[in-house]
Parts: sequence; structure tokens; C-alpha cells
Amino acid sequence: MANRGVTNLAARIESGAPDGIETLAADTVVGFVATDRRRGRGAISNASGRFEKQVRVEEDDGWDGLAELEAFRTQVSYEKPRTIIARNDSPDISFDRSINPYRGCEHGCVYCFARPTHAYMGLSPGLDFETRLFVKEGAAQALERELSASGYQPKTIAIGTNTDPYQPIERQHRNMRQILEVLSRANHPVGIVTKSALVTRDIDILAPMAEKGLAKVALSVTSLDGKLSRLMEPRAAQPEKRLETLRILSEAGIPTTVMVAPIIPAINDHEIEAILERAYAAGARNAGYVMLRLPLEVESIFSEWLVTHFPGKYRHVMSLVRGMRDGKAYDSTFGKRMTGSGPYAWLTGRRFEMASSKCGFNKARSKLRCDLFQRPARQNEQLMLL
Repeated sequence: MANRGVTNLAARIESGAPDGIETLAADTVVGFVATDRRRGRGAISNASGRFEKQVRVEEDDGWDGLAELEAFRTQVSYEKPRTIIARNDSPDISFDRSINPYRGCEHGCVYCFARPTHAYMGLSPGLDFETRLFVKEGAAQALERELSASGYQPKTIAIGTNTDPYQPIERQHRNMRQILEVLSRANHPVGIVTKSALVTRDIDILAPMAEKGLAKVALSVTSLDGKLSRLMEPRAAQPEKRLETLRILSEAGIPTTVMVAPIIPAINDHEIEAILERAYAAGARNAGYVMLRLPLEVESIFSEWLVTHFPGKYRHVMSLVRGMRDGKAYDSTFGKRMTGSGPYAWLTGRRFEMASSKCGFNKARSKLRCDLFQRPARQNEQLMLL
């Protein structure tokens, strides 16, 4: 269901709309989108995935039909993966394997680079991504099978690099906790990235692992402004809660990192220094950042959000974004996709480095251990013991 009103408005602004953009945007968006249907969600529309032959459009026929539609509710489905460890060979990231316990993410971060993956399910990267979720059933058992393979060589497994393992449905389904239990028994190193305070639930597993040099946690803090955070990532923990989570984890002896990610030009870039100062005071001792990335459908989803909430900044923001990507909204080239290039990207990188150094971040990197790994017994080996 493509939000053609917002998309067309974005095109008008790009081409040079007249003054009064804020009023025009507000009238267009409110008149076209059933706001109550997406309350508490990040995306503005639900455009069909790029692989679909037919395009679905939500259109008001003048008979108030849209008013009768229910609000988007979270729907959970199940899939049973044959393998659970995903591999990559990207030089831009420090790990070569990861686990995603869930597909889709209820946090609803409007800028999420994982949104386009929902198109492979025949679903929209828009509202479907944050409301049509998939639980990877038997993830812990699949992990144990992979770790028990005779040729498996341990290296740090990253969790939370695609969708958040501690999103709200984890409270019920506990996929992440079961995965941690397997990793703990095998003495396997793990690095976690999250925006959720729910990670503190698993301190009883993470603290003993951290004591052995097997675990570390990164919290993404995008803004200290609760209102802005709610607009960008509506169902993620509020900023103060994330800082409190950093404190709790640090006090439990778990190495913590703050990620200022993503940095969005002219939206949250002015908060870099303040976020780092607050995170250091909370106990984080490492810090990193990622520039806004807009691959595939994320460009239109973010543009709709920007026109809806910050119409007067649309031209400026997108000009800076394209200035970092050789005139494009996104450049997937290794070495550029995470940090961008050009004057603005360079200046932001130097600001981050100076602020990090001033606070005392990154004096030492916590390297996780792989030498303690104990391969889980395979099923036939367990039967032999009996």
C-alpha cells in the first residue's frame, strides 16, 4: 500500500516546491494516511515488496472506507531454519558470522537497513516489517548442531546486527535466551547489539561469560531526545532507559560499547558529543558510529518519514546524504557504506574521534576468547554415552 501522497510530495520538494512546505506536507500526509492505523509504528506506508508483480495501494474511495480498517497489529509466524549461523566476508565489519533469532523487528526503526529483507517473504519493507514477524523456531537446537560439527572453528558470533534479538516478542518466545544458554555451555564468544533494556534479564548468563572473556554488549543510542527517539524508533527503549542499561551491564562486569548509530545529517548529528559523554558516565568504555544507510526500499521509507515529520529539513538532509554517497542516496562500496565519503562524512568522523578521545573511549578493546570452546556432543555421541 504505497503512500503516493507523501512520495509525490517528496518529488515536488526535490524539484523545488514553493514556500509553505510544512503546511503542504501536513495537509497531504494527514489527508492520505490513516494515522490511527499506524499508531506506535515507524514507517508511514506499506508499499509492496520489490519482487511483487502487483502493487497494492491504500486509496480512499470517498466512502470513509479507510476509517473502518483496524490498526496494524503485530502478527507472529514461525519458520524452522535448517541452519542458524549466517556468514559474511565484508571487510567493513569485525565479525564473519552472526545469528538473527527473528525476522522483522517490532522496534520499527524507520532507518533500519534490514527492512528490504522482508521483500524476500513477499511482504512490505514498510509496516509489514515491523508488524509481520517471524520466530525462528528451534534456533537454539540448530545452533547446537552447527557448533557440534567436527569442522567447526569458533569465532565471535554477532547477534543483533540485522534485527534486534531483544525486541518485544523475545519476552514470550525467549529465542535469544536459549541461544545464549547454548553458547554459554560451549564457552563460545558472543557480541550483542541491541536497543532494548531486556538484555539485563540475561545478566545471569552474560556476567559469568564476560568473566571468562566470552561476552560483550553494545547499546545503540541514537538520540537523547525522547520525542525524537519515539519518532525514529517507536517501540525501542527510551534513551534514558538505554543509558541505565549500560550502567547495569557495566556494573555486572560485562564490557559495554555505545553505538551512535545511525548518525542522520541535520537530525541527530548535533548530539554526538552529548551521547558519548552520557554513555561514558554510564560505564561504557568503547564507542563506535555508523552513518545513515538507505539501501533499496529504505530510501523511500525514510523519505516519507522525513517529509511527514521534518518537511522543512527534507532538502537539506537529503543533500547531505547524497553528498556522502557520490550524489546517490546509497553507495554499497566496501569502505564507504558505513561511514560515507566527502567533506561532511570526513568532518563527522573527526568530530566523533575527538569526542571519543576526550571522554576516554577506546583506550583498550575487549578481545573475546576462542580457546575455551568446548564442542557440544553430537546426538550419536550422546547415545553412545548412554
